[in-house]
Amino acid sequence: MTDRPEQTDRATSPSRRRRRFPGISSRAYEHPADRSALVALRRLSGFDTVFKVLSGLLPERSLRLLFLSDSVRVSDLQFAHLNDMLRDACYILDLDKVPAMYVSQDPMPNAMCVGLDEPIIVVTTGLVELLDEEEMRAVVGHEVGHALSGHAVYRTILLFLTSMAVRVAWIPLGNVAIMAIVTALREWFRKSELSADRAGLLVGQDLEASLRGLMKIAGGNHLDEMNVDAFLEQADAYEASGDLRDSVLKILNVLPRSHPFTTVRAAELRKWAATRDHQRIMDGHYPRRDEDGDASLRDSFRESASSYATHVRASKDPLMKLVTDLAGGAGDLGQRVRRGFGGFTSPGTGASRPGEENGDGVDEREGPEGRTPRERD
Repeated sequence: MTDRPEQTDRATSPSRRRRRFPGISSRAYEHPADRSALVALRRLSGFDTVFKVLSGLLPERSLRLLFLSDSVRVSDLQFAHLNDMLRDACYILDLDKVPAMYVSQDPMPNAMCVGLDEPIIVVTTGLVELLDEEEMRAVVGHEVGHALSGHAVYRTILLFLTSMAVRVAWIPLGNVAIMAIVTALREWFRKSELSADRAGLLVGQDLEASLRGLMKIAGGNHLDEMNVDAFLEQADAYEASGDLRDSVLKILNVLPRSHPFTTVRAAELRKWAATRDHQRIMDGHYPRRDEDGDASLRDSFRESASSYATHVRASKDPLMKLVTDLAGGAGDLGQRVRRGFGGFTSPGTGASRPGEENGDGVDEREGPEGRTPRERD
C-alpha cells in the first residue's frame, strides 16, 4: 500500500465530475445487516480465539509476494486506466492510502479485497475484459469500499478457513467447528457485499452502469440481448415464486455462497439508490470518520433490527409471509404449513383444495434444485 500521491489533473480527471465525500465513515453506506451480522459473528463461540490465532499465523507477506510475482501490479505504467480509477475512488471516499492493486490472469470475472494489515485489491482479466469504463469504475469503488469498511481482514480469514476445512475434511468431525465459523463468515460476507455495492455507486455515481455491470457478471457481454428492467424483474420473481419448499431450497442454495445472487444485489442497490439516505449522502450529509468513536452500538442494533423487520414485512417470500402472519397472531399455522408444502398450485391454474383459497400468491413452480451459479464479486 502506498501513500496517496498529490492529486494531479491527470490522476484525478475522470470522464465527468463526481462528488467527493471528505472524511466519510463507512457507516454512511453500510447495510444494517452487514453491521449486525458482523456483531453476531464476533459473538460466535470461539471466534475471538480463532481470529487472534489466525491473525498471527496467516502468511500475509507470502500473499503479497505471490501477487507481486505472478500478477501485474497496476501503476502509471501498467493498466494505467485502472490506476486512475483506483486513485479516483480513493479520492472520492477520502482514503488516506491507496491500496496496491493487481490484475490476475483468470477468465472468470472476479475481484476481491484481501489482507490483514493492509488491503490488497485483485481483479481478474475476465472482469477487465468484460466491463466498460463506467462499469469497471463501480467495481473498483466496490473494492475500495471493502477496504474502507475493514472487510479485507475477515475476507482473508474466510479464504484461509475454507481452504483449511477442505484439507481436514477426512478427519471425523475435524472440520465441524471450522465450518461453523465459515458458515457465519459467509453469512456476514454476503451482507458486506451489499454495503460494498453501495460504495461502488458512491464512487461511480452512475446507477445504470452499476446495474449493467451486475447484469454482465450474470449473463456475459451481451447487452444487446439483455434488458436491465427485465433483469431486475427476475429478482422479484425469485423472491415471490414457489411455496415453502422453495423457501427452504433458497436458503440451502445460498448457504455455500460467499456472495448474494446477482439479481438480488441489483434489486437491493436500486432500492437503496432511491432512498433518502442515499440522497443525503449525495447532498453532503453523512457520518464522518472522526465521529465513529461516538457512534452508539445500541442505535446500530436498533437500526439493524428495524431493517430486518421491514424486510420481513415487505418480503414476498412464502416463508417470510408465514413469519409475518405468525408474528401478527395468525392461528391457522397447521393449515398454512400444509398448504405451503403441497397445497398450492401455480397461479392461473384455478386449482385449489376445496374450501381453501388459491390466492396467497404462492407458486409451486420450482427451479432446478442443487444448481449453484458461479460466485463473483
